[in-house]
Amino acid sequence: MKAPARLALYGAGLVVAFSAAYGLAGVVVPDSVVAAWQDTSGMKDHSEGQDDMGTHDRGMNEAGQEAGGMAGHEHAPDGGRAPEGIRPATNPTYPVGTKVILTADHMPGMKGADAVISGAFDTTTYSVSYTPTTGGHPVVDHRWVVHEELDNAGNAPLADGMEVVLNAEHMTGMSGAKAMIDSSTAETVYVVDVDANGMTMSNHKWVVESEIKPAS
Repeated sequence: MKAPARLALYGAGLVVAFSAAYGLAGVVVPDSVVAAWQDTSGMKDHSEGQDDMGTHDRGMNEAGQEAGGMAGHEHAPDGGRAPEGIRPATNPTYPVGTKVILTADHMPGMKGADAVISGAFDTTTYSVSYTPTTGGHPVVDHRWVVHEELDNAGNAPLADGMEVVLNAEHMTGMSGAKAMIDSSTAETVYVVDVDANGMTMSNHKWVVESEIKPAS
């Protein structure tokens, strides 16, 4: 047989083979089944995306709440004057001008930092939890707020669990925020000048006496 004839016969065979395969595929895997597979696959991909987003959101919420005491510590370089009505300590362990070392970890870089006492006071000092007036995650176990920084607080000390309104401006969103008393202490409370996390802060509020040790 001549070459052109053989090629024509071969091409015809291929056409028949492909046609048969296509027809068999239509019988074995109907179009409705293929469409169902596509729909299921699309829904699965979408649900997986939702799971990933949910995990991200939960992580953000948990991180915000767990970090409570440290999160959002955007203190001003100068904490300003002590609140009106607060009583200076008569015989503090660490008088103004004393060099000390901080053992508190209220914010990054604070623990172990060198500091100088710039104020010492006798009052009731509270740990509080609150939601900033500017929104965002709740701040849990914020240390510290003194009795004189509470709005219409009445007589000290206030009981744990009591709801109060903050009149402090340590951080953005704090003043006017509703808060709950977590705990309180009657220790002498101090204002300090300190370098922490690469920032020099004057009159940083507050550090209680048990969070301070003498400089070596």
